[in-house]
Amino acid sequence: MSRLPPMIALSYFEVASRTKSFAKAAQELNVTPAAISHQIKALEAYLGVELFVRHHRRVSLTPAARAALPELHEGFKTLQQAVDNIRLFSEERSVVTVCAEPLFATKWIVPRLHRFYARCPEAEVRLQASLHTVDKCRHSDFEGSQLKRAGIDVSVRLGYGDYKDLAPQRLMSLELVPMGTAELTASLKSAESLGKQTLLWDSTLSRFKDSCGWHEWFLQQASEHIGSLRELRFGNGLLTLEAALSGQGLLLGSKALLQAELAAEKLQVVIDHPMHCDQAYYVVSAGPNNERDIARQFREWLLDEASLPDV
Repeated sequence: MSRLPPMIALSYFEVASRTKSFAKAAQELNVTPAAISHQIKALEAYLGVELFVRHHRRVSLTPAARAALPELHEGFKTLQQAVDNIRLFSEERSVVTVCAEPLFATKWIVPRLHRFYARCPEAEVRLQASLHTVDKCRHSDFEGSQLKRAGIDVSVRLGYGDYKDLAPQRLMSLELVPMGTAELTASLKSAESLGKQTLLWDSTLSRFKDSCGWHEWFLQQASEHIGSLRELRFGNGLLTLEAALSGQGLLLGSKALLQAELAAEKLQVVIDHPMHCDQAYYVVSAGPNNERDIARQFREWLLDEASLPDV
C-alpha cells in the first residue's frame, strides 16, 4: 500500500480517463478543471510517466495510461462495491423500509411508531406511502420480486391477500361506516336522510372490481335513495378525510383507522351499520428465507398492534 499514489489523484485520473476530458471530469467530481489538472500532474510526477497528451481544448491518453485503465476501472468498481457492502452491513441490522396505502400509513402506522421504537430502539423505519399497495382484483400479479426491486422490506397491502409467491398475513378487516362533523350529522337519523347529503368518495376504493362505496352501503341498508346520490370524488383517503373534517360532506370511514378523529369528536359516526368489505389489509415481506431480522421484527410488531383491543 505504501507504493500507491494518493487515492484522490488516482480517482481524478480514473474519471478523467473515462470521460477523456478534464472539464467533464471536473463536472462529475464537482471541482474545477484546474483541480483535475493539478492532481493529474502530481500523479504523473509520482509515477514518473505522462498519462495524458495535452491538445488544444482536449486531452488524449498515453500508452501507459491505456495499459493501466482496465485494472484501474475494475479496481474502483471493486472498491465501490466494498464500501457499499460495509454501508449495507451497518444499515441492515437497523433500517427497515415499509410501504403502505397513504391513509393506513398516516393514520394507523405513524401514531403507533413510538411503540415500535420502544421495542427496537436501534431501529430506523423508512415509511413510504403509495397507492401501488392497493390491489385491483382478487388474483393480484404482485409478487416478491417487486418488493426486492423496490427495496421494500415490509408492505401493508389493501386487497384480497392472493399473491403468487408470498405468505400474506391478515392484519385488519376493512369495515366502513358513515362519518361526518357534529354540525353536519346532528340532524341525520336514517339512511334516507344521509342520501340527501353530499357524500365524499375515496377513489382508492374504486380501484377494486368489487366496489365498496356509498352505493353498496345504501344497498345494505335497503335504502330507496341509491339512485340519486350526490358524490364528491377524491384521489385518496387523506384528501377525502380532509374534506370531511372541513364539513364538506360525509365519508365512509374505518373506525380502526380514524380512532383519533373519533376520540377528539372531530368526526362522529352517523349510523353505526358497518359495511363489511371483501378487501382487507395484509402484511407481506420477503419471507422467512430472505427476511432480515429487523423486517421480521417490524412485521411481527404490526400483527401485535393489530391484535390490541383498541384496534
